[in-house]
Amino acid sequence: MIEIMSSRRAPSVGGLEWLAFSTKILWITALLLVAVLTDRLSVTVLTLLVAWGALAGALFVARLHGLLHGGAALVALLDTAVALALITRSGFYGSPFWSALLIGAFEAGLMYGLAGAVILGMVVMIGAALISHLLTGLGSWALPPLGLYVGAVMLAAGVMGQLADQLRVRLRPPRKAPAARPALGEADKHRLRAIFQMVAELNATLNYERVLDMALEVSANALSGFRPEADRLVGALLLYDGDNLRVMSARRLTNADWRVILPGEQGIIAQALERGDPCSLRDPLADPEVRRLVGFHGCQDVLCLPLMAGLEAYGVLLFGHPQPKYFQGEQIELLEAIAQQSMVALQNARLYRDLEQEKERIMQIEEEARRRLARELHDGPTQSVAALAMRLNFARRLMERDQKKASQELYKVEDLARRTTKEIRHMLFTLRPLILESRGLVPALQQFAEKVHETRGQRVTLEAEEGVAQYIDRAAHGPLFYIAEEAVNNACKHAEAQHIWIRLRRENQEVVLEVEDDGVGFNIGAVDKDYAQRGSLGMVNMRERAELIDGHFEIDSQEGKGTRVRVRLPARMPEGDTAKSLTGAERVPNKGHARRQRN
Repeated sequence: MIEIMSSRRAPSVGGLEWLAFSTKILWITALLLVAVLTDRLSVTVLTLLVAWGALAGALFVARLHGLLHGGAALVALLDTAVALALITRSGFYGSPFWSALLIGAFEAGLMYGLAGAVILGMVVMIGAALISHLLTGLGSWALPPLGLYVGAVMLAAGVMGQLADQLRVRLRPPRKAPAARPALGEADKHRLRAIFQMVAELNATLNYERVLDMALEVSANALSGFRPEADRLVGALLLYDGDNLRVMSARRLTNADWRVILPGEQGIIAQALERGDPCSLRDPLADPEVRRLVGFHGCQDVLCLPLMAGLEAYGVLLFGHPQPKYFQGEQIELLEAIAQQSMVALQNARLYRDLEQEKERIMQIEEEARRRLARELHDGPTQSVAALAMRLNFARRLMERDQKKASQELYKVEDLARRTTKEIRHMLFTLRPLILESRGLVPALQQFAEKVHETRGQRVTLEAEEGVAQYIDRAAHGPLFYIAEEAVNNACKHAEAQHIWIRLRRENQEVVLEVEDDGVGFNIGAVDKDYAQRGSLGMVNMRERAELIDGHFEIDSQEGKGTRVRVRLPARMPEGDTAKSLTGAERVPNKGHARRQRN
């Protein structure tokens, strides 16, 4: 109760303490008169009343002189204890001093409000119950009158606490109204409106290159309203391209600065990325990375702002000015807010750019699929159907002259029709292999190898490690199948190979798909050089399918030594295994730096 009451102490209680002390002395005097009038004045009662008054006076003097801090709750408890002792020594149930319990309740309510009075009333109830059962020895019949007594005391305590709350509100000094802020001038309002408009335009822009330029433009225009000579501001926006920072947009940098590549591992840039907060630099020539940017050599104050989203670092904004201590507190906060808005705008613009590129890539893949289907239909079933028509016409004419030869020709037509049917079924299988959806990757590759042998007479051998499919994510089965199909088709068409092998195995923490042939091979450099003009996207499709499943695509070939296509992707633990994932369970965290995001 002492901790609860102490937490609600009024800010200024001097006047309330005087009122509580005066009321207590008057109440004790009234109790003395009641003792005389009811003929209950004994030595014990007189001693308790006098001691009570003396104790109240001593505690009040001690609190006035600062010798007793936060003792209002203790005083209220002492008043309650003395009142219970006085009631016990004067007959308990027949005592005329039950009103003495209101003294502590009044003081608790006055100092701590309604809650203090109610808590003290509960203490009175507990104390009275203990005295009734432990000291007086009375039975359970005494509980109803005790409840009435204590209920009356708690009701009175609640009323006094409510009145004390209202009194404390009246005695509390009025709060001072906060000082009014000076009104903004028209020039400041115009500048703020311009900044807000530029920031809104920055967030609404989905052109990636435009966002890069506007990030520096908005920052320079915002500073022009705070500090003079903003036109001398030097700025650079650097984003991660792989593991290094490249200049993507600049203000007042030299042409050579655009070709500078920074690792971002030393100096002010590394500090800003590690802390995630702006960092300042007075001498750019003393920084091992900033000094490589010639445009900052004439600056005497450089500010670096990290461009971060969560724990991922995308790059930094660098600002410099020839004037010492140019960037102050308010300007740094403004530039930091613009950097955060620029980060959001960059993310949105990059997502939109990636979406557009993905849409174009899907359109190219669909176009390539249509061209491939058209080529296969033209080279296969179309030619076969035309040959069927010619042979049927020939057989019809033979039937009029030589039925035996006509019968032999019909057998050839039947064989050609069967081969054409197999070709069409093979094409349908490659377009949508249902066995891949029902039974998984290894059976689909086995059936594919058989169909290639049936339709093209090409020997394809599948070497799959037992149980390897359980280490491949189900979503990766389709891309791996189509990579193998593309590689085998290329080998059948161009390699002149005697044998083709499809291998699927585990290597440490990876799953490896490998397609190898013993054909003529080719010069990879020469093919890559003019690949865009070849009208085929087979290698591009294989590489992009590998990237979709977080795989690494490799191709190795030499003229006369065959070709090997290999895809490596992270292995996963089989379902139900409680062990950690094979990829990344034991990764070492980056040494204090935020994870870098590629541009």
